[in-house]
Amino acid sequence: MSEDPTLERHFKGHKNTVTALDFSPNGKQIVSSSLDNTIMVWNFDRQIRAYRFSGHSDSVYDVCFSPSGNLMASCSRDRSVRLWLPNIRGDSTEFRAHSGSVRSVTFSPDGQQLATGSDDKTIKIWTVQRHKFILSLSSHTNWVRCVRFSPDGRLLASCADDKTVRLHDVQTANTVHTFPDLRGSSTHVAFHPSGTCFAAANSDSSVRIYDIRTRKLLQHYAAHSGPVHCLCFHPSGHILLTSSSDGTLKLLDLLEGRPIYTLHGHRGPVTACAFAANGEYFASGGDDKQVMVYKTNFEPVEPCENLSVTTLESQHEEPHEITVSVPVDDSEDENVDVLEENDHSRPYELPKSLHETRSNARNKESDSAFTLEQLKGSLQHITAQLDTLTETIVVLEQRLSIVESKLSQVTHSEN
Repeated sequence: MSEDPTLERHFKGHKNTVTALDFSPNGKQIVSSSLDNTIMVWNFDRQIRAYRFSGHSDSVYDVCFSPSGNLMASCSRDRSVRLWLPNIRGDSTEFRAHSGSVRSVTFSPDGQQLATGSDDKTIKIWTVQRHKFILSLSSHTNWVRCVRFSPDGRLLASCADDKTVRLHDVQTANTVHTFPDLRGSSTHVAFHPSGTCFAAANSDSSVRIYDIRTRKLLQHYAAHSGPVHCLCFHPSGHILLTSSSDGTLKLLDLLEGRPIYTLHGHRGPVTACAFAANGEYFASGGDDKQVMVYKTNFEPVEPCENLSVTTLESQHEEPHEITVSVPVDDSEDENVDVLEENDHSRPYELPKSLHETRSNARNKESDSAFTLEQLKGSLQHITAQLDTLTETIVVLEQRLSIVESKLSQVTHSEN
């Protein structure tokens, strides 16, 4: 590694804790979600303004770009999932996914499916187009915190408050293995780029990496002094980025089996982190409502396919400490012009090809198709309400007849 990581940008605009981050595939944008009920899209180009998208009615727990970058998905405490077009209009469509808060959402590698995890203890898979339900996994016995697809899309890794991490086969809808964690529950999972292992962030301040083939613990790091909230592999597979309630980010060298950098910058817990697809940048978000972007400055390395067994219960070699200075005021960054876009989140129909439509004519056709679909749904809803109202009126008339009959009997007896 030629130089230490350096802070490149910091963004301010959220009004509450940042819960998740993701880079666009082309690396030109970052999307973040927050407990302030919104998601924000930040642009690396200083000439392009940031956009705040409102649509959820409660805290947003997770957000991500689709593999092609033409869609974003978010999930919320309001039990819904939203799919967004990452443009100035902020068009979105919503579907009710679970009977409890939705904690996690992720696209399959081909962009055709979505996986969601919820407080209703289930994991569900949906088609991106039309939001068609495919299957449900119900092996967890407590809130599902995070779910992620493997690089080949065949497996799902998940973690929950039942103190287990589980591996699921998407094709058979079976849970193929359960990794128990008796010390505490896991809060986040991420697959290694090779697909041979995955990592879990734990509430007991540790990070664990599990081998998929042997289904055993491969590496264990007790690197933080507080619960670990999020983690992400560098595209090379050599480095793991972690964020924690102890207020730090750490970069773990998986080949040497030790933390090499500790970064200080956020005030309070660091709740989210992510690498860019090319590995040149990484970002973090925290309880201080800020998003920070760092340049990695790593030397190019060959992708890592296999990791050795490592257990790091205590640090034998102190990582290099990096402290960055950022403004401590609570006002929005003057360099970021935040727009309130899409307060009512106009619905739209997803492009059937899952790619940006190439002509205005195709856009109009899609909009018209969805308008008809929406109108049909609205009419069905109105009809159902009228039926309910009619039934209510019938019941009231029956009760009124009974009252009138009794009143007539009482009057007759008095006479």
